Amino acid sequence: MSISRREALGTLAAVSGVWLSAVEAAAQAGSPPAGAAKAPAQHAPAPLPFDPKKLRGLSERMIASHHDNNYAGAVNNLNKVRDELGRVTKDTPAFVVGGLRERELTFMNSVILHELYFQNLGGPGRPDGAAPSVLGGAFGSLARWEELFRATAASLAGGSGWVVLAYDFHGGRLQICWSGNHTQALAFGAPLLVLDMYEHAYQIDYGAAASKYVDAFFANLSWDEVNARLARADKAAALLRA
Repeated sequence: MSISRREALGTLAAVSGVWLSAVEAAAQAGSPPAGAAKAPAQHAPAPLPFDPKKLRGLSERMIASHHDNNYAGAVNNLNKVRDELGRVTKDTPAFVVGGLRERELTFMNSVILHELYFQNLGGPGRPDGAAPSVLGGAFGSLARWEELFRATAASLAGGSGWVVLAYDFHGGRLQICWSGNHTQALAFGAPLLVLDMYEHAYQIDYGAAASKYVDAFFANLSWDEVNARLARADKAAALLRA
């Protein structure tokens, strides 16, 4: 039995409509279409590890805005992108997959760096423990390391990015890293100290005076957290050398 072109197009449209309805229903139910990979578990925003009222030179209003809007926004966007990646199949266009993977990396790094940033705040700012001594040995003196770290921060002032003190597993040394966005990072390194230089991190309190924000950052630095990260990185480096 033969069918007309009009009948064939009508049948195709009906089948497509059923398929699209099934995909939409699956999306609303939180289930991926057949053949799609299972989406990873949702990431939840971590609470601030300190009382924002007790910071010196960094207002509760600014910290709350930073945490609740910028950081939590990155968490929400990461979850949304991963939901979409869970619907990817072998038939998904490559440019769609590529765009989703790029966004996943951007939001994932934003989440990680923000969490590390908040975790290394809330301290008294006084250098203490192993890290200051190690930094002095690596950079000639602790003052020289701080000078270089601050200069890197100043290079990002008025723009956006991160300054990261990293343990370079490839070179076996400490490294100050500049990042103009969330996806520029040392390929084989562990962050020991993270400074957010996006304007949302300081504009509410300091406007364009980024250097005053960096002063306040150092005044609230938790060297205990930096020391703990350094100890973990040392253990990891020893295992890599074994």
